[in-house]
Amino acid sequence: MEDSDGRVLCNGLIRDWVYWQLRHADSFTRLCEVLEILSPDAQEPLKPGEPTRVGLDDARDIPTLAMPYGLVPLTQASAGVRRVVSLGYLLVWAWEEHLRATKVLGEAPTDHIVLLIDEVEAHLHPRWQRLILPALLKVVQSLRPDVKVQIIAVTHSPLVLASMEPLFNTDEDALFMFDLVGSEVKVSKADWRPRGDANAWLTSEVFDLKEPRSVEAERAITEARAALKNPQLPIEEVKRIHNDLYRLLKDTDPFWPRWLARAEAAGIDP
Repeated sequence: MEDSDGRVLCNGLIRDWVYWQLRHADSFTRLCEVLEILSPDAQEPLKPGEPTRVGLDDARDIPTLAMPYGLVPLTQASAGVRRVVSLGYLLVWAWEEHLRATKVLGEAPTDHIVLLIDEVEAHLHPRWQRLILPALLKVVQSLRPDVKVQIIAVTHSPLVLASMEPLFNTDEDALFMFDLVGSEVKVSKADWRPRGDANAWLTSEVFDLKEPRSVEAERAITEARAALKNPQLPIEEVKRIHNDLYRLLKDTDPFWPRWLARAEAAGIDP
């Protein structure tokens, strides 16, 4: 990557990865450690393999990942894998360049790191969404054990928020919400409290969903709740609501116990 004056600022993931793997053992070891921390699980570790060529029209040696089903060139990996690997590389590259700069300037390495990341869950499987933010904290702390870390992350994933419940410190951490009010975006600080699971986060003020279900199921349950409060509702309407619930909800849905007494009172066979 070059700046406007033609100066090379960064060699890029592919070139640096292969160079580190072949010539710069310390940097490559650090990259391997970071990728291991960022891996989705022990069954699918982000473990580098030997570089390879991917075509006759590409003279580059391409990094690979040793997956359980074989070597996968990084350029042909899934979007989620490429994104996490790129993030891991950028963290290692930035830290390595910082250490080199401090030597040139005769300064001590920083003890503060600020990381800004947008849509932290993008392209990731739900299993990986539960791990990514805690893993990023471990990665940054692995660069320097005594470092003070501030991560500013944007997310639309309830699993990301649920994953932070064991780590969230109300004295140091904060959750902010961005809401469109009229034609302006309003920023407000949310009261943090553990909610236990992703469904509870979805139905909180953070995501503003009435139900963690399909739109059709939400409408049916909304009508059913109104029917519970209206004993004068015509039987035909109660039957229609019951049929909608029967079509949209599983037999084990926790809403059924609340509804069945109303259905029986209307003479409907559950």
